[in-house]
Amino acid sequence: MDISFDKLIELQHIDSDIAATQTLLDALPGKIEAIAQQIRDTAEIVAKAKEKMAANQKKRRDLEGEVKSIREHAGKYKRQLNDVKTNKEYASLLKEIEDADRRIARIEEDILNEMIAADDIEKEIKTAQKKQVEEEGKLQVDRADVLRRQKEIEGAKAVLEKARAELLPRIPPDQFAVYQRIAKKTSGVALSPIKDDFCSLCQMRVRPQVLDELWAMNEVLTCEACGRILYHEKPPAEAEPGMPVDDPNRKDDSGPPE
Repeated sequence: MDISFDKLIELQHIDSDIAATQTLLDALPGKIEAIAQQIRDTAEIVAKAKEKMAANQKKRRDLEGEVKSIREHAGKYKRQLNDVKTNKEYASLLKEIEDADRRIARIEEDILNEMIAADDIEKEIKTAQKKQVEEEGKLQVDRADVLRRQKEIEGAKAVLEKARAELLPRIPPDQFAVYQRIAKKTSGVALSPIKDDFCSLCQMRVRPQVLDELWAMNEVLTCEACGRILYHEKPPAEAEPGMPVDDPNRKDDSGPPE
């Protein structure tokens, strides 16, 4: 029984290419997710800056509310000055009014600091928003490139799968079964060419008897070490009859016309 080494080798090349395209396809969702995460990260920077502004505005409102409350109490103390009957009561009210004024001055300074901080936060928001627009534009382009690449790879894989389907009927079922069984055990690589009397994949020397039997091409022989199907790489094709053969020692009788 002749072994269809040429078809098995072609099948191996197709299967290897299909596996390679599948590896590329498997990696693309991760790249798309990474791009989506970058977009979310830029949006989060803007959101955090806006949260800082919201916290700043709330603090200012709270401080302003506190100032209002203190002023109301100070106003009451000032109105009570006209009703007191003793110097001690008068002095006590003045002290309360002075304390209120000091607290108001302190809080108003805090409000001013918050207003200055708000200006910085506003700049931070604008910078973050500008970066967000720039980054999202760039990342959307990158995402489109990845999706385009995905479509190209899927197209290439479909072509390979069609070629495989067309090739399978030309391979004897028993030989294909052996190929399939070995491929499952060897990460999809079922064949290994012999180079300089060695299995090219595991570098195990092939016994001379096996080498001779392989030339007959009538039996599937496997590497004793890695279990892959062994085959001889085809020697260079001989020159066809009648075709000129390059001979470095041949004298060139052609010369200029007399």
